[in-house]
Amino acid sequence: MHQPATEAGRPVAAPDQRAPSDPAMDLADLPAGDHTRWAVPLGLAAPLAAALALWAYAVVRTDTSRLGEFGLVGALPVAFWIALALLTAGFWVCVRDPLRAGGWSLAYTVGLIVMERATQALVYPTPLYSWAWKHDAVIEHLLTAGGLQRGDRLGDMAVYDQWPGFFAAQAALVRLTGVENAAMYMAWWPLVSSLLLLAPLLLIYRTFTQDRRLIWTAVWLFYVANWVGQDYFSPQSLAFALYLGVIAIVLRRGQRPGPGRRSRQAVWTVLLIPLITAIVISHQLTPVMLVAALAALCLTRRYRDWTLLVTLLLVFLAWNLTASLPFLRDAVPEMVSSFGDVGHNLETGYGSTPTGTGPVIVSWVSRLLSACVLLLALTGVLRRRVLRHRARPLLLIGAVPLLMLVANDYGSEMIFRVLLFMLPGACFFAAAALLPDVRPLAAEPGGQGSPRSVTGMRAVLPGIALLALTAAFVPSYSGKDRLSYFPPQEIALVRQVLDRAPEGSLVVAAHRNYPLAYASYWNVQHYWFLDDAKSHVEEILKNPADRLARDMASVEPPGRAYFLLTQGQIANSEMNGMLTGDQLRSIENSLAASPLFEQVGRNSAGVVYELKRTDSFDSSAGRTP
Repeated sequence: MHQPATEAGRPVAAPDQRAPSDPAMDLADLPAGDHTRWAVPLGLAAPLAAALALWAYAVVRTDTSRLGEFGLVGALPVAFWIALALLTAGFWVCVRDPLRAGGWSLAYTVGLIVMERATQALVYPTPLYSWAWKHDAVIEHLLTAGGLQRGDRLGDMAVYDQWPGFFAAQAALVRLTGVENAAMYMAWWPLVSSLLLLAPLLLIYRTFTQDRRLIWTAVWLFYVANWVGQDYFSPQSLAFALYLGVIAIVLRRGQRPGPGRRSRQAVWTVLLIPLITAIVISHQLTPVMLVAALAALCLTRRYRDWTLLVTLLLVFLAWNLTASLPFLRDAVPEMVSSFGDVGHNLETGYGSTPTGTGPVIVSWVSRLLSACVLLLALTGVLRRRVLRHRARPLLLIGAVPLLMLVANDYGSEMIFRVLLFMLPGACFFAAAALLPDVRPLAAEPGGQGSPRSVTGMRAVLPGIALLALTAAFVPSYSGKDRLSYFPPQEIALVRQVLDRAPEGSLVVAAHRNYPLAYASYWNVQHYWFLDDAKSHVEEILKNPADRLARDMASVEPPGRAYFLLTQGQIANSEMNGMLTGDQLRSIENSLAASPLFEQVGRNSAGVVYELKRTDSFDSSAGRTP
């Protein structure tokens, strides 16, 4: 029998005879980690500890009382940026060693998530984003009404009762914990929802490689590139986590072909029904993305599973033809008209054009961040032929969201949702492009063909690129906090209006960008005149008091009509190119000088006027919101 060659009496491993084109010879062939490397933690623990200490110092020193046009970026001290640089450098030193124990990469990644998503929760005394406050109002409605209601009672807000999954779960959580409302914890939701994505991301990436460098760099890039803000307190954040969970399970179980596969598919389909049902009843767009992803996987032999796809379609159709049918009956004609109009679907709409030095720069930084990650992904796809072959399902999942640009504009937000759903696949191939080339052969640590740490410029340049992308996340994610942050005084002013407003009252404002903008929407009407055509806005600017009085005159007693102007509305209008602060203040001055209005509230964050009851003009000429 032929014996392997020996050297100094010891067997020598035969060289790997597989051709370089063999799909098995890819980044999945790395040996198991050397867990003894945990025994020398100082070089890795020191940067992590120093970064977190500097970050904590920066959080304490951050003053958000007067935000400028660069949002939180302008308020952060230098210590924050040093902390971010230390964290990124420590991660890169850790991750570029293919034999490093994965726990260190996890520690650095969690540190990144905390620095990215917990900073705002700590430096701001109130929750961010008017949309988060809107969702808090929906939860309050469910708790108040005790059940779902139809459109004739709620108008445009009925759509939330037709996809109630997220809101019902949060209402149950509010009741279970005994807190006053969801606003008590929704500031921390970005951190929670981001942590929920970590496990499915790891499962997805580990399906196609065991290279810890590739896995953790892809995860890091995902959190850096996910700046679009869909992690806030919203149905999308939870639905996206469930979406990734379903994809992870589908991909992992597809790795086990052989006898009994059909029976295993049936079992897993039954187990996945609760997940896909939760997605379907919680969000409009995510089930469509999941259908597209599963259909794309059916193009591959290994991951072809028509049973799950058909089950998802049945659940999706059952819900849309029953509970959500009232909304779809009105929305489908618009969807049909926008199908194929890619140019229109890419538009962001009136009042969404960044205006001013800060917003324009922030907008370009976020675009460049996304463009760089997508360009790296394309480079990885083109350069890593073997990986492209092995991870073809992930490539398909990353590409199919682009089809949604043909379908609909999704309220001028489709481009952002497409980017979100592309990121898991794009970041995997972007990481492959960013990492230095290493021949990944299956070998024992220290043996011939064993992967080695890369040093020199081949390690430094990708590290610099990773640092630049990580730093770009901060302005992309929090550069518009001037319009997203509502100080306690603004919340108090709005509450004052709602506390004194009888049922059937009307609150008029320039824009919906203020806290509690939808509070008590089942009892109080809300009207934002910047949502109207420009011609009507121009009428208001010409004669604010008279025009607004006519618009507000249709309120029937005992309801009252209020005009509310806050700093959140001014910030949004200025930064998105609608009206300037001077124009909005001129409207306020007109109301202050008019005998038709009476000031009933004011503080440092805004002012409230009430329309006096008068017969001096024909109420039938008023506008009904």
